[in-house]
Amino acid sequence: MREQKKRRLEAAGWKIGTASELLGLSADEEAYIEIRLRLAKGLKNRRLKRRVTQTELAQAIHSSQSRIAKMEAGDPTVSIDLLIRTLLALGVSSGELGDMISGSPRRAA
Repeated sequence: MREQKKRRLEAAGWKIGTASELLGLSADEEAYIEIRLRLAKGLKNRRLKRRVTQTELAQAIHSSQSRIAKMEAGDPTVSIDLLIRTLLALGVSSGELGDMISGSPRRAA
């Protein structure tokens, strides 16, 4: 956010902060959410790179298209286990998976 806009909002009584501050997240909770979001983004990127539709991917893992959409959106009802199993079904290597989890830009899908 631009400094001028930040000062103007604060002068009007708004509090500026992060989502973690607003939600009162611990460092562990924040890290967990970041990992989930990186896996979700990696899933979508890999699926698009492989030119696989959500429906085709759903059939490959015996799930539904709507579940794939939820995975890609980072829906908290989707387990990390399912995200990882789906990424592996798309051919993501353990090294690439590690890069996604760590946030490494090297190979992350």
